[in-house]
Amino acid sequence: HSHLITFAKEEMRSFTAQKEREKEAREREARSSNGHLFTSLSVSATTLCSSCNRSITAKEALSCPGCNVTIHNRCRDSLASCAKMKQRQQKLALVRNSSALQNVALRTKTPMMKERPSSAIYPSDTLRQSLLGSRRVRSGLSLSKSVSTNNIAGGIEESVGLRRILSQSTESLNFRSRTLSMESLTDEGEWWTSPLLEELRTEGICVQADSWSLAVEPSFLQTLHKDVIKQQDVIYELIQTEFHHVRTLRIMEGVYRRGMLEEVMLEAGVVHTIFPCLEQLVELHSNFLSELMNRRKDGLMEGSFTNFTIRRLGDLLLRQFSGQSADDMKKLYSEFCSRHPKAVKLYKEVLTRDRRLQQFIRRVCRGPLLRRHGVQECILLVTQRITKYPVLIQRILDNTKGCEEEAQALKKALHLLKELISSVDQEVLELDRTRRLQEIQARLDPRAQAEVQRGGVFRGGELLRRKLLHDGTILWKVQGSRMKDVQVLLMSDILVFLQEKDQKFTFASLDKSPIVPLNNLIVREVANQERGMYLISSDSSPPEMYELYASSKDDRKTWMSRIQQAALSCPSRDEFPLIETEDKALLRRLRGVSDIQQKDREVLELLQERVTLFSDLMQVTARGESGEDRCVETRTSCCRNLFRADTPHAPKAEQLLLAAIGEGEEVSSGSPLTTMLSSSGTQKPSVTNGNQEISSESPDTCNLPLYFLSSFSPLIDF
Repeated sequence: HSHLITFAKEEMRSFTAQKEREKEAREREARSSNGHLFTSLSVSATTLCSSCNRSITAKEALSCPGCNVTIHNRCRDSLASCAKMKQRQQKLALVRNSSALQNVALRTKTPMMKERPSSAIYPSDTLRQSLLGSRRVRSGLSLSKSVSTNNIAGGIEESVGLRRILSQSTESLNFRSRTLSMESLTDEGEWWTSPLLEELRTEGICVQADSWSLAVEPSFLQTLHKDVIKQQDVIYELIQTEFHHVRTLRIMEGVYRRGMLEEVMLEAGVVHTIFPCLEQLVELHSNFLSELMNRRKDGLMEGSFTNFTIRRLGDLLLRQFSGQSADDMKKLYSEFCSRHPKAVKLYKEVLTRDRRLQQFIRRVCRGPLLRRHGVQECILLVTQRITKYPVLIQRILDNTKGCEEEAQALKKALHLLKELISSVDQEVLELDRTRRLQEIQARLDPRAQAEVQRGGVFRGGELLRRKLLHDGTILWKVQGSRMKDVQVLLMSDILVFLQEKDQKFTFASLDKSPIVPLNNLIVREVANQERGMYLISSDSSPPEMYELYASSKDDRKTWMSRIQQAALSCPSRDEFPLIETEDKALLRRLRGVSDIQQKDREVLELLQERVTLFSDLMQVTARGESGEDRCVETRTSCCRNLFRADTPHAPKAEQLLLAAIGEGEEVSSGSPLTTMLSSSGTQKPSVTNGNQEISSESPDTCNLPLYFLSSFSPLIDF
């Protein structure tokens, strides 16, 4: 009896386990779609569907751990096949396909059963999906189609089941055609990337050796001195790394940027933010690389294509890191490096929500070259390139022996390069500080204001008039030995203390003013406190003392040094008022009008010099054409016709220039502001040219104002 009870329990346990396995299989089959294995999860309100780009609620969120996509429950059928599950599905298809015939149940034919066409019978939907998961597994489909249904017997239920099987077979064919269509669409964009990558591989053959010593023949290497070999190794490394840099830039432009615009169809503004000033960088470094390769070509030994030496490089480096080229590098790298954090952040955001970009990046990164050059890696490499030049040039200089002229050129190029990098760092730092100040201003409470000494109210808009020099968090010791966390802004002429509340900044409302002018500010250390410092402001009456504590001794040293430097260069209150009203701002702008008179004098001197030069030129021309006898007669006519426009390029050159000279003379005799105001009056200058009198009231002269220099453009072609 006990054996029967044990046997019944075992049967019940096995039956329950079988039911649970079947239930899990049904649930797993229901969750699977296009190779994805979806699981339910909780998401935030800002999560977007990878298929329709709409927000997802927690109840309908599904996620595939294979490809890390999150979608609606209703969007799972429209999602493309899971890339990481394809290989696994192919293996499962091959394994299950071998046993597919064994799992088909065949019945004997009855007289009631009618003949029906042959059709593929799949043991389950999971097998159907596995067989149709990859377009490469065609043997499984042909084998399943060879299964005959002629021996299947049954009544009405079997007939209904057969119709269902035929319907499933038709749906599976439609499903397969949709899958193949989607995959063909994702592969059609590779035609324009392959030529570029092949071109880069071809161009890289000349620099594929690890060093110059390995690139040249051993017999040629033995004829050179040790110092020359070291020098050529470093020069080769410079050429090789420059080629790699140009290759990175061209990949960014020809693969990623072009693909985002033409295939992914991203907005041009978004792509420009991710890849700022990319075309100019490609042109700049391509020209530099071309000059380096020309030097390599010029240094080839006669009768050889691999043996070369580059003896002179200093003049080329001087041209690259000075003049217009240096200005272009400073401008481009300042912009690119300052936008680096924003570019990477935007790229991550777009990649997270845009499924087309995900597919594009996944496809183009299959190759070995692009696998090492992702978008973020490329951006980082570009920002680091300018810092690699000094090390290489210094090594070239160290191994340059016996040529003083070349050594001096390399030294000067190295000095110019370091100045260029310093300028780029300063530009990037200032742009970062400006962006930081704008972020703080955006978080400042619009109603925030602070009273300052000698009357007046300081509002948040006054911050944008100034430059941010340094900022950070400091402890402010107030009455009662309490410590308050404050955000301190070191501006060009003041210190500002802010407090954060509810993710908003307000002016610190403690026992002293949150605005401390740098004029007459004294900075001292707190005795026996390695993190403390005193700020004594004598700008107010009586003087006020602030006791502050930094996070560390080094932090206190940094704050004290920067505050003292800012106090030394602080502008006076006459030049830069603490609070600027609208009237003061207008007066400050009008004060700049005093420079107009000096500019007018300079323009007048240039015009007079131009007249003298043209007069001398015409006298020489008249003397050569008319001879000595007629020189005096033609001088007057030549001077009279000097600025007359006989060409269609400058039809009003004479009138414009004479009117400009007349107004310049009038301006030089009066104050700038009076002249500016009288330019709209009734008295107009007139200039006599021969028998013709030209007035500025004439429609040809158009009543030129003080900025008459803009009228000189016709004289350029003349």
